[in-house]
Amino acid sequence: MACIYKINKGVNKPVEFRGLKAQYIWYLGGGIFVLLILYGALYILGVNQYVGLMIIAILGMGLVMQVYKLSNKYGEYGMMKALSRKALPQVVRCKSRKVFIKKAGKG
Repeated sequence: MACIYKINKGVNKPVEFRGLKAQYIWYLGGGIFVLLILYGALYILGVNQYVGLMIIAILGMGLVMQVYKLSNKYGEYGMMKALSRKALPQVVRCKSRKVFIKKAGKG
């Protein structure tokens, strides 16, 4: 009973897997890896297995819902654009023309 998953939709289109687009697939994979490490740490600390599984299940559901929410809200490049927009200054002030004169003189 092999399952076949359609991963790529065509040329120059983003990779999409079950509704997740582009980098969100990696975010979900990284989050699942962190949850695996967390479960191992809880097990080593001696927490009851069922309590640990409940904690991991709740955090896992939250992770999946958050990643799908981000994927639907921002799309393929939207989150990177939003983060870069926050990094740009509102105003660039230059009180001297020396910067522009030196650049023009070198060319």
